[in-house]
Amino acid sequence: MATTVQNRAVRIGTHPFLLRVLSILFVLGLWEWAGRVPVSIAFPTCSETLVAFFEMLTDGTFAKAYAETIVPLLVGVFLTAVGGILTGIVLGLSPRAEWLGLPVVIVLQASPSAAIIPLITFQYGIGFAAKVFAVVLLSAPVIVLNSYRGIRNTPRSLLEMSDAFLAKRWQRIWKVVLPAGSGLIFAGLRLGLAQGFTGAILAELIITPTGVGDLITFYRSTADYAHMFAAILSIVVFAAVSIGLLQRLELRIFRPEMRPA
Repeated sequence: MATTVQNRAVRIGTHPFLLRVLSILFVLGLWEWAGRVPVSIAFPTCSETLVAFFEMLTDGTFAKAYAETIVPLLVGVFLTAVGGILTGIVLGLSPRAEWLGLPVVIVLQASPSAAIIPLITFQYGIGFAAKVFAVVLLSAPVIVLNSYRGIRNTPRSLLEMSDAFLAKRWQRIWKVVLPAGSGLIFAGLRLGLAQGFTGAILAELIITPTGVGDLITFYRSTADYAHMFAAILSIVVFAAVSIGLLQRLELRIFRPEMRPA
């Protein structure tokens, strides 16, 4: 009996959800302690930040800010999803396209985005198009590379099976290669959304003061650090919830053997 109770306690103590909750509570507790020391006069406590967070949530500040941020984010991610997936498929299927295009994508992924984004203003100004291009710039490399890897890593056994059944090239691509790479392609979309959100916030901080980036800039200029950290916290919460929902959708759609490791 004692062994059964002990094993049950061990299972509860190692439950993933409980461990996540405990890790979040640990970080919040450490934040509260650092704010009360304080480590800096510009570092508010966790309790002050949470009060400011719910205040901005209830008075519509976040709703108004995210209404301006989400539109260019969705447009940019949609354009990148369509173009990036097609580009990745072409790179994965054509050795010539891979030789010509893959180095460019790798260079874009390794380039310092924060340094490149100000250059967008010379071409697109400080309007809506600049924010969309910033989203595309950050999200495109990860979507293209994941799509490329999904196509290139098609199991050889599936390709040999399609040859055995005398499948034509378009049948092999449509019925074998694309389904086999769909897991990595969807994972690329999930990561691309996260990178695109980063690009949208960087554009609002560097290019044009609108949306959530404007909240951070405004509260920093007025030394209202609790509200500034609340705006930053909202970005973390929004990104975590969005990525979590997409991950659940990914796990529901694709079979276990198609899920990326």
